[in-house]
Amino acid sequence: MEEEKTMHNDIHTLTWEGKEILLIGTAHVSRHSAELVTDTIEETRPDAVCVELCNTRLASIQDADRWRNMDIVKIIKEKKSLMLFMNLLLSSFQKKIADRFDIKPGQEMINALASAKNVGAEVVPSDREIQTTLSRVWRGMGFWEKMKLVFSMVFSFGQSDDIKEEDIEKMKQEDILQSLLSDVKEAHPIIEKALIDERDQFLAEHIRSAPGEKIVAVVGAAHVPGIKRYINQGTPIDVAALNEIPPAGNTGKVLKWLIPGLILLLFGLGFMMGTGKDMILIWILANSVFAGIGALAAMAHPYTIVSAVLAAPLTSLNPMIAAGWVSGLVEATSRKPKVRDLEAIPHDITSVKGFWRNNVTRILLVVIFTNLGSSIGTMAAVPFFVKLIS
Repeated sequence: MEEEKTMHNDIHTLTWEGKEILLIGTAHVSRHSAELVTDTIEETRPDAVCVELCNTRLASIQDADRWRNMDIVKIIKEKKSLMLFMNLLLSSFQKKIADRFDIKPGQEMINALASAKNVGAEVVPSDREIQTTLSRVWRGMGFWEKMKLVFSMVFSFGQSDDIKEEDIEKMKQEDILQSLLSDVKEAHPIIEKALIDERDQFLAEHIRSAPGEKIVAVVGAAHVPGIKRYINQGTPIDVAALNEIPPAGNTGKVLKWLIPGLILLLFGLGFMMGTGKDMILIWILANSVFAGIGALAAMAHPYTIVSAVLAAPLTSLNPMIAAGWVSGLVEATSRKPKVRDLEAIPHDITSVKGFWRNNVTRILLVVIFTNLGSSIGTMAAVPFFVKLIS
């Protein structure tokens, strides 16, 4: 591959095995980027247009009513509540910035799809599934690292209010998810690897294998250097390996069973020493109180709070179920989301108040906060156990 003279500061012209590739580096909330995409595609009339979208995100752009098809109960049962919550935070971060400057989130991708249709070009969704990317990040972190990640995303949620229009061009230097995770990515190399380097490889392979002799690729500017590097290397890229979700670490599997086992062992020692009843009382109070506080913090229905209080002492000893799943299902039943809740998600996720107001997003908060409270309760009880048997 040889790089030719650039047509524009944000357009990089490459050649690969007889193909001409116009790589457009964009900011996902920039009006200038959106206009540049339209102009480039309609002037060059490529055979294919590659977009930094996975099939799921492409479908969400093409189907404005996608939220109506959400099954929140199924999401809870499949243990995907936290992943959905992180996805919504990402969408919210992008939408809040876009709304401030009167542009749709991902307008450059919307323009790319429309222009591709106008010139008869084939659309190639070239990015890895967002669920796979987040799962690969998630599996590379421990429990407290995960909690820190979630809280960092929530904290960054409010920082978008401070972004000025001149900062948008600076955001071209980072992936939108990179920006949201800027506070934790330095401490966790897996974030940088999964969000940028692996996706650079994934995008590079799909771009250079796109059909036709002239290709326009619309990607975030943060990915341009890596895409150019991997196309230039010309070595095969194992896309299947990049799509694999690593199995849960052995440490996590062991701890899932080891912690309840140790708790039961402490109970046994306590009963042998005559302090078993005190330990049971401490266990119930610690788990119930903190899980209840978590559900209360999510502004859960009274029935949901009661379910969190009752379930936590039992689920904390059961590696196969979590208190948040129980309380989330109760919340979904007590305040069953209506069509208007599903339709309001794009608007409600733009504010903290909206997350708590919407029946769908509040269910996710109930699951997360109840689980967090239950975990804190478990850790709070253990020191008291040790003191009673020592």
